[in-house]
Amino acid sequence: MTRQLRSGLLLALISALALAATLAWRGWTHTAISDAERQLQARQLLAVLPAHSYDNQPLDTPLQLPAEQPAHSRINAAYRALLGTSVTAVVLVSQVQGYAAPITLVMAIAADGRLVGTEVIEQRETPGLGGRLDDPQANWLAQFAQRSLTDRWAIRRDHGDFDQLAGATVTSRAVIEAQHEALAYFDRHRLQWLGAPAHE
Repeated sequence: MTRQLRSGLLLALISALALAATLAWRGWTHTAISDAERQLQARQLLAVLPAHSYDNQPLDTPLQLPAEQPAHSRINAAYRALLGTSVTAVVLVSQVQGYAAPITLVMAIAADGRLVGTEVIEQRETPGLGGRLDDPQANWLAQFAQRSLTDRWAIRRDHGDFDQLAGATVTSRAVIEAQHEALAYFDRHRLQWLGAPAHE
């Protein structure tokens, strides 16, 4: 056997062992990585709920979504948060078209129809403008907490109750509209999800 052939076989053997080791490592870590991704997603989705406001695992039992959807946004998922046997909130995952790309929001709505809070799960708006949507320093989303359908869901320059993100009118309007539509969607399906009368 020539030296060149031996070197080629040795290189092929080393390559095969490296590939086998990589595949084995991927197989061993795949479950751990998947579990970590699920835990991260759960933390993101449940971040809108106040601590100690629920004692169930809301994400384990998604609510059935009615076929109809809001006009300008899309409700992708709904979950019920319970404390004992009482419903404390419904968590809605919504997507709305922003200025640059779709924005995914998670909102918690209390059983009485008030918005508990809103968090951004994904957005690709313009950095420094609409991208400040989920900036903790701007804290723009905090103004919507404890609001309900009776509020005027528009930016102030459109005669509404809310400030807009500076330089991001389209993003501001989209997120405000998505929250308003989520509250209305909750109200329409309150009986189905909570067994309570609809908003008057």
